[in-house]
Amino acid sequence: MDWYNSIFELIDMRSFSNLWFWIALAVGWSTASHWIIGVPFDMVVRARRTGGQAMVDLQDIVRVNVNRMLYINHLSGMWLLGVICFVLSTLAVLGFYYFVEFAQAVFLIGFPMSLVGLVNLAGARRIRAEDLQGVDLIKRLNRCRIYTQIIGMVSIFVTALWGMYQNLSIGVLG
Repeated sequence: MDWYNSIFELIDMRSFSNLWFWIALAVGWSTASHWIIGVPFDMVVRARRTGGQAMVDLQDIVRVNVNRMLYINHLSGMWLLGVICFVLSTLAVLGFYYFVEFAQAVFLIGFPMSLVGLVNLAGARRIRAEDLQGVDLIKRLNRCRIYTQIIGMVSIFVTALWGMYQNLSIGVLG
């Protein structure tokens, strides 16, 4: 008995029928929803509830992360945009024109995450432009989190539908 074939029969290595893909998708969206503009959301909750030193800490870490994000965007934003667009375009063509399932799976994670990156960048720009502090800062971070969660819900729904379609069509045809 060939142990290699036995293992690969037991563990399906296609993306959408692989448990590890769905775990990675869940962990990715959970992480994206928890870290808003590089700030853990528990700090936002603690600052809203207790104020005082927790609010000062939140404002400091937001200031540092906003400055960092905007510096990187200013320094190499166009290069990053070009590389990200190239990678996503390549994945889309490989996945949906040439039917490479792995490329489809990576695209269905990467494209919505790039939208989350844009939400975070827009939030950082707004925080800096309006010099948000205190309750207004917390409202902006909450709004960024809600947008991230909406993108995540739509993304998970579309990925689940596409994954079910792929699994059913492979099961019928294969």
